[in-house]
Amino acid sequence: MQAITVRDRSAGLAGMALMDMPYPHAAENDVIVRVHAAGFTTGELDWPGTWTDRAGRDRTPSVPGHELSGVVVELGFGTTGLSVGQRVFGLADWTRNGTLSEYTAVEARNLAPLPVDIEHEVAAALPISGLTAWQGLFDHGRLTTGQTVLINGATGGVGSIAVQLAREIGARVIGTGRANDRDRAVALGVDAFIDLETEKLEDAGEVDVVFDVIGGDVLERSATLVRAGGTLVTITMLPKAPPQDGRAVFFVVEPDRARLTELAQRVRDGRLRPNIGAVRPLAEAPAAFAPENRPPGKTIIRVTKD
Repeated sequence: MQAITVRDRSAGLAGMALMDMPYPHAAENDVIVRVHAAGFTTGELDWPGTWTDRAGRDRTPSVPGHELSGVVVELGFGTTGLSVGQRVFGLADWTRNGTLSEYTAVEARNLAPLPVDIEHEVAAALPISGLTAWQGLFDHGRLTTGQTVLINGATGGVGSIAVQLAREIGARVIGTGRANDRDRAVALGVDAFIDLETEKLEDAGEVDVVFDVIGGDVLERSATLVRAGGTLVTITMLPKAPPQDGRAVFFVVEPDRARLTELAQRVRDGRLRPNIGAVRPLAEAPAAFAPENRPPGKTIIRVTKD
């Protein structure tokens, strides 16, 4: 089979290549998925799990990418809940070969059934972005109806879904981004938008929840806006100075079949629309990692066709 691989951590993007790889082995409770569409996170080449297994042993050449949508073609010993021929989508393990590959082995519990009326390219945009938004807002941020949430990076892959989920429960949403993000943020439903290049973040006033996917100075300044009893949630790093009378939470997204199913239902109902910036073939995946080649939204890799 063909897959995008990385061999040398020091080589960065120059070390990514499309090459032949062995067909994966289905371990106990695994399934083998024929990948139709895959997503990736641009910082993956910096993750330890891209280069080593759970015991810290080198596992190169390794396959990046951890979001997928495809069809089950094989069941490992003891696997239940899924069947051969079933359409599925979900997350691959962080320390195993990933989804920029024609076939990949995934724990069955990390996958959810995919309705036939959702395209694979749309489904592949949901696992990391959708689960991160859900877990950040509700599991960690405890956002509820009537509260105000500040979403940094409101038009990106994660932020755009977070805006839609927050609006659905009746929260007031303040989005941040660059000037050319304003129209997209308004279309998503933000109540207010702050241009981080020309406007003051502090003009947002006090908020109940900050959901941050940017980090750096924006994260530090956002911490001062959390009102007493509120929460700052981030996927980058904890702020140097946490909210004075609130909580600060850093988290890494976790697989969740039930939540994936709920996100898919929202897509079917028209309540949720992933922000897909581009769809590119597998051979162009290395180029898609380059900063200059990233359009607004999430880039999806089309691996195989139905």
